[in-house]
Amino acid sequence: MTRLIVWRHGNTDWNAADRVQGQTDVPLNDLGREQATAAAPLLAALKPDAIVASDLRRAADTAAALAALTGLPVRTDPRLRERYYGQWQGLTMTEVAQRYPAEHARWRAGEQDPGCEVESLDDLGKRVGAGLQDAADSVPGGLVVVATHGGGARQGCGYLLGWGTAVLRTVGSLQNCHWTELRHDSVRGWQLRAHNAGLITQAAVTEAV
Repeated sequence: MTRLIVWRHGNTDWNAADRVQGQTDVPLNDLGREQATAAAPLLAALKPDAIVASDLRRAADTAAALAALTGLPVRTDPRLRERYYGQWQGLTMTEVAQRYPAEHARWRAGEQDPGCEVESLDDLGKRVGAGLQDAADSVPGGLVVVATHGGGARQGCGYLLGWGTAVLRTVGSLQNCHWTELRHDSVRGWQLRAHNAGLITQAAVTEAV
């Protein structure tokens, strides 16, 4: 059985300000580094065989906290980046709603392609899902921790599980430095085993953007 831990990065100043990050390379803030340091021992105790991360700093630096405890190298994969938010990147969600009301409404409704050069949900799921599958294939029967992003994690896991958009909209957003666990066997394929696992003392943050 192969196990996949899909771990959201720690907090950033843009998370705290409800600012759209997307693929902008925003670093962890002090809280984010503390979250990664606190969560890393829980994941190290699971004895991972490999660590893979998005190449954006907030994910790669989160993975580095686990690497420091396990001695494992971190392999980066740009396919694991967050959703590309086009013209919205750098804006607060309030500013997005004011400047692009029609597109923002379509995004809130969960439409595949809201406009403003925002990456479609289908493309996001396929991109991140392929990265997750390759990470799992790198250690058959082992445990891989993948440090990535909230929106990308949801769509990528949904791609592996075969879940459509309507189902994924019912899945709560990952909190910073929390994770989803998937397992795979030859009989049942991919199965969801846990979601939003992590330290219960960590505060919930805004939706992953």
